[in-house]
Amino acid sequence: MRDAALAMRLDARVVRAAHPVVVPLLAFARASVLRLPGIGVLVQDTELAREVLSDSERFTKNGPGASSELWTPVLGERVLLNMHGDDHRRMRRTLQPIFAPAFVRPLVDAMIRPRWEAAVRSLEAGERVDLAKLTRETASDAIASLVGLDRGAVTEQMFVDVTRITGMVKLSKPRLRRSQIAEAQRLLHGLTQHAHAAYAGDESTVPGRMRALGLSEREALGAVGAFILTGTETLAGAIPRIAAMLIDADYLREMTDGNTESAIGESLRWTTPSLATLRSSLTDTSIGAVRVQRGERIVIATYKANRQSGAWNPEAGTSRGLKQLWFGAGEHFCIGAPLAMTQIRTAVDALRAAGPLRIASRAPVRRTLIPAYRSLIVERQ
Repeated sequence: MRDAALAMRLDARVVRAAHPVVVPLLAFARASVLRLPGIGVLVQDTELAREVLSDSERFTKNGPGASSELWTPVLGERVLLNMHGDDHRRMRRTLQPIFAPAFVRPLVDAMIRPRWEAAVRSLEAGERVDLAKLTRETASDAIASLVGLDRGAVTEQMFVDVTRITGMVKLSKPRLRRSQIAEAQRLLHGLTQHAHAAYAGDESTVPGRMRALGLSEREALGAVGAFILTGTETLAGAIPRIAAMLIDADYLREMTDGNTESAIGESLRWTTPSLATLRSSLTDTSIGAVRVQRGERIVIATYKANRQSGAWNPEAGTSRGLKQLWFGAGEHFCIGAPLAMTQIRTAVDALRAAGPLRIASRAPVRRTLIPAYRSLIVERQ
């Protein structure tokens, strides 16, 4: 590996482009836990972050300042993003088989792997490939298949719409304005209208399974919207950033079947697609040395918590002890993690097969919730 420091510097530009004000300010916040006026209680320590994420008796996603205040007005009241307690556990058990490895591997092999194999052939033929565009397409196809949309229904423009919705979210604003809610609902309607037929069909899709569970069509379509929001943009942010770091550090040529898994975990630790996650305190309590009042907003800076283990080093195995904290912890651990990991492995394996690569040009997405490349053009060296 030639230059891990260069890879980290170039990736930092992507994060700063997404959050040009907040990220530099938070870089100066050293305390494990601190209260920030207008934002909430910021948690940056690895173990304390895991404690908050895992403790559903003291902290919830459904309360003042939490995820529910952002997404319930847009998606409805019964989607995993804003559920808590027994209702959440029942919903998760129902949906779990759809996201199990045995279900997602054939899906990725059928829909995603051929796209990456075609990209490898293009690179071998001396052509350039935009990894950012390719990842947006493959992530969209996977989610479309799961939620019952026609393949290709989540188009590039619809992906832009997803980014417009998530781009409304600001750490300093615990809820969306009425005009933003109306705009988000309008955009999501265009994304979810194809799922009506799936709701009336069998249980192989999320809408069909929810219908069998007894949920209304409105509730099911709200869940479809949630999976589109969380399942496309995070992957479209993560895979090109991981690819860029591995290429910039000239590490791809050193990767084998034996160390690929470790390199992916380390890269996810460093990139952490969702920079922060929200909770609300259910009771008067403490996080570390900071007293927290009931109903207070908790902001878990997962990207800073993950980086406490040291600089990015795909050879060190630093990520093993974190138990995939970038996907969350406790009962809200990301249900889509198996699908995400299968897609990431497919992408990295394809890049390894393509031979030595270099980045011809790159451009980040500016002022967006999930740091991402707008374009990442690669070619063979």
